[in-house]
This record gives sequence, C-alpha cells and structure tokens, in this order.
Amino acid sequence: MRTPEWSTRPVPAQIPAVRVRAARRRYDLGDETVNALNDLSVDFHRRTFTAVMGPSGSGKSTLLQCAAGLDKLDGGETFIGDVEVGSLSEQARTLLRRSKVGFVFQSYNLIDSLTAIQNLELPLRLAGRKPERSRITAGLARVGLGDRMHHRPSQLSGGQQQRVAVARALVSEPEVVFADEPTGALDSAGSRSVLELLRSVVDHEGQTVVMVTHDPTAASFADRVLFLRDGKVVDDLQHRRGVPGDNRTAAQIAARMTEVTS
Repeated sequence: MRTPEWSTRPVPAQIPAVRVRAARRRYDLGDETVNALNDLSVDFHRRTFTAVMGPSGSGKSTLLQCAAGLDKLDGGETFIGDVEVGSLSEQARTLLRRSKVGFVFQSYNLIDSLTAIQNLELPLRLAGRKPERSRITAGLARVGLGDRMHHRPSQLSGGQQQRVAVARALVSEPEVVFADEPTGALDSAGSRSVLELLRSVVDHEGQTVVMVTHDPTAASFADRVLFLRDGKVVDDLQHRRGVPGDNRTAAQIAARMTEVTS
C-alpha cells in the first residue's frame, strides 16, 4: 500500500491540531430530526488540553466522533492538521486515524479474546509497526496495570478495562487524543491517575487532548472548557490552570456549566 502523501509532509506549527468548520450532523429518530451538531466551528490548538461539557444530547460525543473521522458530517469540514478528513476515502481515513489519532471510547472497545498487552499491540500491528514489548509494558504500568498485562477484558473490572483503553490510545504516541468520558468507570483515585496522565502527555510530550466529561473536577485538569448546547458552542472558558483537580476551579466550572446550559 502506498504511503499517503500527507503522512510524511511536515505540518506548519501554527496550524491547529484539529479544526472544525460549520459542522452539521443530523440524526433521524423516528419522526424527529435531531441536530447533533448545528453549524459548529472550533479550533483545538496543539499542546493543549480541552474539556468538552454540556447536557445530554448537546453534541459532545458527536463532535469527537466527527472530528476524529469516525463519523461523517452532513455539512461542513473537519481537519486533522492540514488534512480535510471528509475528502478522504474510508481507507485513507483509517490510515490517518492510525497514524495521528488516539481514541478512548466510553464502551472501552477492547478485543475480548486478547490480553491487555495484546490489545495495546493491536493498533501498532494494524499500522504496520512492530510493537516494542518494553514500550507496551511501560504503557500498562503508567495506568497501574503492570500486574494485569496478561489478563483478558473479562478478567478485569470496568475501571481496569477503561485504563487499558487509555493506555491503548496513548501507545502509538498520536498527535491528538480524543477521550469520551475516560473517567466514567473509575473511582476517584483511578480518575485522578488517568487525568494526570492525560495532563502529562500534553505538558511533557506535546500531544493534544480533547476530552468529553460531565465532571467539573475532571474538567479542571484542562486548559480550556468548551460548553455545548443543542449542537452549538455556547461558551468557551479558557482558564489559568492551577492545581489539577483544585476544588475552587472545579466549582467555577460547575457554576459556569449551570449558567450557560440551563
């Protein structure tokens, strides 16, 4: 298979990691049409951590799915770097995701027949890269599962499966990590560990993180909080991050969430 031209082309640093332009996505639910994204435009700049919040049905998960090329827009454009995702064939979109994107799903999406270590190796193998065992084991150790690497998903708790999913999203060192409620199945200690890891890959490894969350404490780890309602951006809070998980910052985010989405 020929290497896509965009995979080796340098991207100017000033181009955002992800751009969404006039995005529209509709779903037909019986006799009702839901506008999940309603002419939404937003940039996610490189080396930033953005939390996306809003009430149920506001378009949060749809935004992530479309920005990552997992779902198609009905109108508008999405770019990863300087590549317009909608213009690519299905095969090219798959190659783009494998090379530039990590995604943490709400439902984990682990392969039941594979061990934790094999689940981490899989995206690298699909991308034609030989997994380095030391790198894989280090990835599991980072999420506190160094002693569970040979366990299958059925032998892990929901929280442990979610941490495997986080490690899998990070193992290929993607430019952008999309995370849909990555702490939803975790206790407070596990949540903090995952959020600190996501914060670290932004601060120390130069990656970009876009995370959907309903939790103001989780959002306090981000540099920016994007509030959605009815498929539109209704507020964009860029705050000076203090101590991640700080109660004062979390309270401010919770208050803003109530104000702009009620």
